[in-house]
Amino acid sequence: MAASSNWKKFLEVNGGTTTVGKGSTESADTGKIGLRVQRKKKSPKSLLKQNVIKSRKDDQQLSRLTQAVALDCEMVGIHDGKENMLARVSIVNSHGQTVYDTFVKPTEPVVDYRTAVSGVRSQDLDKGVEFHIAQKTVATILKGRILVGHALRNDLGVLFLSHPRRNTRDTSRYGPFQEMVHSRRPSLKKLASEILGAQVQQGEHSSVEDARATMHLYNMYKKEWESSLA
Repeated sequence: MAASSNWKKFLEVNGGTTTVGKGSTESADTGKIGLRVQRKKKSPKSLLKQNVIKSRKDDQQLSRLTQAVALDCEMVGIHDGKENMLARVSIVNSHGQTVYDTFVKPTEPVVDYRTAVSGVRSQDLDKGVEFHIAQKTVATILKGRILVGHALRNDLGVLFLSHPRRNTRDTSRYGPFQEMVHSRRPSLKKLASEILGAQVQQGEHSSVEDARATMHLYNMYKKEWESSLA
């Protein structure tokens, strides 16, 4: 299925540069990460201001937090390789702009980077932020907001955070989506393909791309979704 015009428009606003963690940058068009030198250590508050994307139309206009934000994480394997640990966390606003995106230093030895799926490599984590900084920053962003994502239980689990159920919009659990794709546990890849007409998770995953996909799904059915909760 060809990508929908709405999906293309949704991505067009994300052509700037995303700050990734401690001085890394990700092109919103290519998803490739290039590193640069971080001169001084940032506090959690300054990290929140630092990790924003600049708009294509005005690279001096910092993206703003919106009432709804979408979260996605990449994980690596610890212990027997099947247990998850946070490796990267990304948050986008309702326009698909990245407001936070960082690699996270491991708190335990990594036995499987799962690079083919996670896109994470050892050198990425070496340049990541400390877990407690990422956790605190994410908690600050999410507080009082609607949280959008796919299988959010997994993402919140590796962050050791919770979020009010009334403010959670999980695309894997939304009944109408399950009916549309004839699956009780639809993957994000399937939802994006059949509802958005877009291809995601082709090869190595991008938590930014996945967060944008969930936000676009939510935006497309926001009126119906919110009405069902009233």
